[in-house]
Amino acid sequence: MDTGTEGRRTLIISNRLPYSVRQDGENLSVEPSVGGLATGLASYYQDHNCVWVGWPGADSGTLGEKGMEEVAAMLEERACIPVFLDADEIGAYYDGFCNSTIWPLFHYFHTSSTWENVSWEAYQQVNRAFCEAVVREYRPGDIIWVHDYHLLLLPALLRRELPRATIGFFNHIPFPSYEIFRILPWRREILEGLLGADLIGFHTYDYVRHFTDSVRRILGYQHTSGEILTGNRLVKVDTFPMGIDYTRYSGAVDDPGVREEAARLREKYGGRRVILSFDRLDYTKGIPQRLRAFDLFLQRYPEYRDGVVLIVVAVPSRTAVREYRTLKRQVDRLVGEITGKHGTIDWAPVRYLYDVLPFETLVALYQIADVAFVTSLRDGMNLMAKEFVATKHDGLGVLVLSEMAGAAAELGEAIIVNPFNTEEMVGALKDALTMPENEQVRRNRWMQERLRRYHILHWARDFMQRLKATKTRQRELEASLLSTEQRERLVRKYQAAGRRLLLLDYDGTLAPFASRPEHAVPDSALLSLLGTLAAEEGTEVVMISGRDRRTLTEWFGGLDVGLIAERGVWACRPGSEWQMTGPLQQEWKEEIRPVLEIYVDRTPGSFIEEKDFSLVWHYRMADPDLASARVKELRSMLFDLTAHRDLDILKGSRVLEVKSAGYNKGRAAARWLDEGPWDFVLGVGDDWTDEYLFEALPEGACSVKVGMGLSKARVHVRSLREVRALLEDCLRPDGGQEI
Repeated sequence: MDTGTEGRRTLIISNRLPYSVRQDGENLSVEPSVGGLATGLASYYQDHNCVWVGWPGADSGTLGEKGMEEVAAMLEERACIPVFLDADEIGAYYDGFCNSTIWPLFHYFHTSSTWENVSWEAYQQVNRAFCEAVVREYRPGDIIWVHDYHLLLLPALLRRELPRATIGFFNHIPFPSYEIFRILPWRREILEGLLGADLIGFHTYDYVRHFTDSVRRILGYQHTSGEILTGNRLVKVDTFPMGIDYTRYSGAVDDPGVREEAARLREKYGGRRVILSFDRLDYTKGIPQRLRAFDLFLQRYPEYRDGVVLIVVAVPSRTAVREYRTLKRQVDRLVGEITGKHGTIDWAPVRYLYDVLPFETLVALYQIADVAFVTSLRDGMNLMAKEFVATKHDGLGVLVLSEMAGAAAELGEAIIVNPFNTEEMVGALKDALTMPENEQVRRNRWMQERLRRYHILHWARDFMQRLKATKTRQRELEASLLSTEQRERLVRKYQAAGRRLLLLDYDGTLAPFASRPEHAVPDSALLSLLGTLAAEEGTEVVMISGRDRRTLTEWFGGLDVGLIAERGVWACRPGSEWQMTGPLQQEWKEEIRPVLEIYVDRTPGSFIEEKDFSLVWHYRMADPDLASARVKELRSMLFDLTAHRDLDILKGSRVLEVKSAGYNKGRAAARWLDEGPWDFVLGVGDDWTDEYLFEALPEGACSVKVGMGLSKARVHVRSLREVRALLEDCLRPDGGQEI
């Protein structure tokens, strides 16, 4: 398989290792783990150059130092690195934060989530322990692939320790909508933890959309086609619907042991139609709702009594968590009630197994089942649905699948149901049991072809190729970053010049954005820096801003600097009065202002800023989704209103500005540029309105854009901190130090 990563190790990081410790008295051994990631990733792990890092499933306190050394040695032979946890950590981290906070919240059972600081501290501590283990094992060139909700903080922890490492993260459970995720007290920390990865993968587009929405609303980072610029790094978010080892399940049907088990089960159930329910015993799987639907089905269609059996396999899970123990009692009671209500001496309508099944028995159950009844209330993917389809060599069998499972996005030929609608589930069972055979075959063949093509190795290859492409994209962006050599050359050129011109934007370039424009007041260090630059012999400093002239006068009027206001409408030389750069009208304001006021009323958090010859609608503090919709409406309306007027509509950083056309930063800067020749010209800005400035600069000028993305500027820097450091370096005799 060509992943583009041959010869490089992949470090698979997950909560559990594919092997678990077994203690028999004083004897220790390791055996394959059952279910979960261990099963899903087994093919990739076995066929590639992988090392797996995770918890081996035993209490370190019970093992002791000698036991841990023995276990580590056994696991090393299997390319596994253990992260040992004690009983307290297991209780607070795994049973606590992972499965009593994150699991219910991400599955929309937020009323079942708990918010315990002790659990959160344990979660941080265990993620740090995983980080230390990975850093110890890491070799340059390794690919780090972190998995699932147990380790949401790990990517950022690893990024701090291994800044150049290739890190991917895949989330195997749903990512909830912003309205659910925002409940989490530690929501910022979780998002920042994930953004340490280069590539973040989810099963479905809905989960991607929910994640990017939360990032935008909570952290303020926008995305374009799944690319998030975090200020200094690009992170890619994408969809990778996890596949199964299709050949393993499809081929197992011909295994003699499976055939023998299937024949035994058919004889046991006496020719009755079999409906199969197979899940971990988890409240997200909808097992009680499934049982109630089957109960109603038998009431509504009594002709199926003694002719059908529901096999419920519930794999024990998280028995230390109270909700799971409560669920077990509920399922036990419902099975008893249905059996008592509908059963006879010769027929039990429900066959209930609370156990882990051997692989051969599971495949045999898939094979004999007429219907797979998969009605999760919320499910990241549900691979059982795919496994069932893969075993249907003759094409006979019907999958009833919850629309709340990630698999529904791929398996559209199944009978898709709303698991909260009992009537719909009853109808689906009837349709499944009466579906013509040719229709069953048609549906299954389509699904099988899809699953055969996008199997587990294809899924892993797809993820790895996208991770490689993301690193290439990052390198392309980093290639435009101001290098140490370029910075030193720029500083030397500045210091050697006789006449220098510095054209500097303000907001986002020298000072951070503020919720309201008037709050972004320059600090004393910046004023001192600008004053010192302007005092240098032969140096002219010009502040080019979208702000109004009164604000610029108030903030910078005491400095010996030139000022350009309203993106080129007004200009002021040191010690002189403001002058317009050309004839302008403002009668248009009376027509445009009422339109903007309507949108202020319709968009809470927005407001209007009026300048001499422009009107600005600010929406930085508005709800992001509402503002996104409103700005599109408003721009469209303004384009219609200004179609035959000499006006520009400019979209800046969360602002929409209407101003007289033909005036921009480049045109205004020409007043100073035309006074050349200059030995050194520097232009710095952060948004698209500064592109006019970059375009106007002469050949040989230095142009710097703050932030990543396409630009006419020659180089980029990551942040305004680097801009200030660059300007400070120009003033130092030694040229300064590396940023």
